Amino acid sequence: MASFFGGVHPKGYKALSCEAPIEPLSPKTVSIAMSQHIGRPCTPLVKIGDRVTVGQKIGDGEGLCVPVHASVSGKVVAVEARPTPSGTEGMCVVIENDGENTLCPDLRKRESIDGLTGEELTAIIREAGITGMGGAGFPTNVKISSGLGKVDTVIVNGAECEPYITSDDRLMRESPERIAGGIRIIQKILEPKRTAVGVENNKPEAIASMRKALPEDVELLALRVRYPQGAEKQLIQTVTGRRVPPGGLPAAVGCAVFNVATCAAIYDAVFEGMPLVRRAVTVTGKAIARPGNFLAPIGTLYADLIEAAGGFRCEPYKILCGGPMMGIAQHSLACGTIKGNNALTCFSQEDNHEVRTPHCIRCGKCIDACPMRLMPLQMHRACQREDLDALNRLNVMDCIECGSCAYTCPAGIHLVQSFRTAKKLLRDAKAKEAGK
Repeated sequence: MASFFGGVHPKGYKALSCEAPIEPLSPKTVSIAMSQHIGRPCTPLVKIGDRVTVGQKIGDGEGLCVPVHASVSGKVVAVEARPTPSGTEGMCVVIENDGENTLCPDLRKRESIDGLTGEELTAIIREAGITGMGGAGFPTNVKISSGLGKVDTVIVNGAECEPYITSDDRLMRESPERIAGGIRIIQKILEPKRTAVGVENNKPEAIASMRKALPEDVELLALRVRYPQGAEKQLIQTVTGRRVPPGGLPAAVGCAVFNVATCAAIYDAVFEGMPLVRRAVTVTGKAIARPGNFLAPIGTLYADLIEAAGGFRCEPYKILCGGPMMGIAQHSLACGTIKGNNALTCFSQEDNHEVRTPHCIRCGKCIDACPMRLMPLQMHRACQREDLDALNRLNVMDCIECGSCAYTCPAGIHLVQSFRTAKKLLRDAKAKEAGK
């Protein structure tokens, strides 16, 4: 195996929740966002007063879009703008759970994939609303279709390198056969020459469980622990030695990467006929009374997740959708979980290390830590000046927002937030130019 440039070694804090089995939840209501993926948001297909069943399609759209489905059975009580994990409001379908878990009659189980073509399997994946569940939220059917004829290596991401998060670890321990089944489906569609599963070696139980479930033609690689090992481009470099070029996609170097939870969802869609309606979520942090892992219906409110974890043991300092490196700070517990939401991390005041007046001392640690070989210091200064030409020259759009630079910064500068702002400036400028 090769290695990637940069990276950091933050303390893991995984012991808080790694021994907690995935516990199913049945919330009283769910708030299901119509925008849960990269691309166009869905248009609601239901109205207030409608009765819905688990797996019923409640939103869809054209173009770069995949549908969303009801995660509980019950009554639609609202179709309106509600808080979402992005920090903004978005259109949501709110369902009052009747507790009966009535399945949609259109769901169809399969015993075998023999006789199904790659196109038919990809269509099933699309109709199941499956997106990348490692964070990016890119529609999986589009990733698969764009890799046809280009991909010779499929990599399954079980690294779960970000501190605190253990939902994928528990999934690999408890449901390895679903992951293996999803891998088999991906192999049938893409016909790769090589398939490998990468898991960081601080998860020995997950490695042992996966080893028993995987077929002989799938490699299981125990990876050295280093963040951001699980980032798509870094994982490709570790497994294959290939480097994705600036601005390029994994298919440019013959690779396709799928998260273990995505593979499990593919299995559920094809064999069980079940769309992506629930996912494992870690609820953790020093402010949580009983950190754990929960099988949450999509749209489960953050308030309900926290209640399931025993509530707060102290006043939280900050609550993140995701982990401490890449998570997004939340201002409302009325947000519902989305497909790419693998954790809710709740910090106490003892985790508050903010600097009141951050000032760069030009130490260069951020440059050494950047796994994309970018220049965080210069990117930050260009963003402050709103110098779009400089931001383009510095390839700010290649930033994966892993937070390695901010973690190493002795001044405590909010570098990742700066780069997110920079990307928005560039996207807005491009949209304005296209509108002329």
